[in-house]
Amino acid sequence: MSEWTRTVTVDGPGRTQALAERLGEQLRAGDLLVLTGELGAGKTTFTQGLGRGLGVRAGIISPTFVLVRRHPNVPDGPRPGGPDLVHVDAYRLGSAAEVDDIDLEDTADTAVTVVEWGAGKVEHLAGSRLEIVLERAVGADPLGPGAPPGPGRRAADPESTGRDEGEDEDDEPRRITLTGIGPRWAGGPPLLD
Repeated sequence: MSEWTRTVTVDGPGRTQALAERLGEQLRAGDLLVLTGELGAGKTTFTQGLGRGLGVRAGIISPTFVLVRRHPNVPDGPRPGGPDLVHVDAYRLGSAAEVDDIDLEDTADTAVTVVEWGAGKVEHLAGSRLEIVLERAVGADPLGPGAPPGPGRRAADPESTGRDEGEDEDDEPRRITLTGIGPRWAGGPPLLD
């Protein structure tokens, strides 16, 4: 049911945030974004840019320990009266039923909901969604995000530090693939250039 797919390559966290900021300027209440990527791929960095574009309060960090953080729109910001941002970390949630337990339905229509690690768990929350896959263009872990730690390797569990491992640590290129699914995205991809 994919409507379109677009892939962009960016260099470093600043450009990742700039791209996300342009996207955030075009989002509206009720939008669901599902972010996928290995540890350190830039999911939280991307969400910080979205927050700027949405005009929400600064200070977006990974919701690893609390599962959900709500960032309110700033009345005197760039989008007064715009939607809030609900930022979710579904890493420890094993199913759609566990997602339902955190009551995202309460804010789904009035906020932009961004779910890290949400693939296969949150698609039922909205009739449309924007799936965003962030990949390190080089230096990716060939064993994948769930591989056990070993000498010189990062732990697979983001709780080990309370943040996404590797976030903002390098200017390594990232490949960002956006896929619009459902009627909300039938008109094509948002303007990102």
